Amino acid sequence: MTTTINENDGLLTVINVFTVEPDQQQSLVDHLVTNLATAKKQEGFVSANIHKSLDGTRVINYAQWTSKEALDLALQNQEFMAPVKKAVEYPHDFHMYEVVFTTQA
Repeated sequence: MTTTINENDGLLTVINVFTVEPDQQQSLVDHLVTNLATAKKQEGFVSANIHKSLDGTRVINYAQWTSKEALDLALQNQEFMAPVKKAVEYPHDFHMYEVVFTTQA
């Protein structure tokens, strides 16, 4: 599957906003990208999209899972959680969402 933002797809969206010092931003981006191979092995993983703010103070991971249950299973997996534990050492705001509306030009 690929990243799809659609209110009818039934996917779980996880948005994790990390707060970093500008000199730490690229290091966190590299860590997240490098460890996506582990996420890709998890049942129910759909996609991850890493964004970095232009001011250097934020990194956002926009991830999609087939369901909350699939994410919950991944969060119990030691291999998946090892790199997650390092990432969440940074101040972060983690929430789960459902897409309720989209529009196009």
